Amino acid sequence: MKNSTEEFDTTVADKGVDKYILRLYVTGATSRSVLAISNLKKICEEYLEGKYELEVIDLYKNPVLARKEQIIAAPTLIKKLPLPFRRIIGDMSNEEKVLMGLDIRKLKGV
Repeated sequence: MKNSTEEFDTTVADKGVDKYILRLYVTGATSRSVLAISNLKKICEEYLEGKYELEVIDLYKNPVLARKEQIIAAPTLIKKLPLPFRRIIGDMSNEEKVLMGLDIRKLKGV
């Protein structure tokens, strides 16, 4: 019997997904930013281990990127790849919402 990680790896492989390219836009080291980073890293390690690149961008240090990416709230997660492009706003504490936004199906009974 396969464990949930093996089943997920098979599902990802079937979709032809090599890597998830993610950008998380935050505003400094606020508690909300730190929480979003922590929550997202936990989700990525659990569901995308070895299959993601996460770039954390501080909008205080790179304000031009806010305009370029049309960021109107922070934290905001942008899924660049695989398509479709997705945008998730918030502290990433709602795991189901994040998984849906990343097009990852949580396995039932796990």
